Amino acid sequence: MRGVVMYTPGDVRVEDRSEPQILVPTDAIIRLSATCICGSDLWPYRGADPITEPSPMGHEYAGIVEEVGSGVTTITPGQFVVGSFFASDNTCEICRAGYQTSCIHRVGVGSEGAQAQRMRVPLADGTLVATPEVPSDDLIPDFLAASDVLGTGWFAAVAAEVGPGKTVAVVGDGAVGLMGVLAAHQLGAERIIAMSRHQSRQRLALEYGATDIVTERGDDGVEQIKDLTNGLGAHSVIEAVGTQESMMQAIRRPRPGPDRPHL
Repeated sequence: MRGVVMYTPGDVRVEDRSEPQILVPTDAIIRLSATCICGSDLWPYRGADPITEPSPMGHEYAGIVEEVGSGVTTITPGQFVVGSFFASDNTCEICRAGYQTSCIHRVGVGSEGAQAQRMRVPLADGTLVATPEVPSDDLIPDFLAASDVLGTGWFAAVAAEVGPGKTVAVVGDGAVGLMGVLAAHQLGAERIIAMSRHQSRQRLALEYGATDIVTERGDDGVEQIKDLTNGLGAHSVIEAVGTQESMMQAIRRPRPGPDRPHL
């Protein structure tokens, strides 16, 4: 089969790879209908993360189940499924607490390489979610968004205790940030401040439920948030970039509280 492999920063090749096989009873093999490039793929591509050997690429995916191991009970061949970037059993104590990406048996799906024609998915019962029916082609990209960015944005909003009457600031306007805006809107936030410098993403943020756009960064950004919140700051902040600068921006935006000293 054909698959994408990164050899060194900037050196990405589409080449022949071995067909995936069932290795343990909890595995499934899926035929990829859609996959995409994640922002985290760009770190090694740009040289920010080391690459010690040729590495298959891809951990956001959706597709059709072709084969399952003898231990798989909830997923059957022919189903359309969406998978997570970490394989989890969804039964351990950590999973039951809602932290499937930290499952004690977790497996990084990126090592399997979702940017390919087919892929082995470990812990299929806990990792793959089947749709009621095979979706039409035009809906497949929407389901693909649920593989990573939607779940990440939603989890961030829940972890930040976003809810009715709350003001939330979302730092970052990439896919995860926009899904954080969408999640905050769905969870009933009263005010959603999107930190965005790109007009096309600002339009999406407003469409998804943002009430305010702030383009400033650093001290100016902090002051702008305070100006919008009567000098108090946001109840909750979603950091959706992952750099040191964006994390510091996020830390400085919440209003003081019992677990948030005034910065």
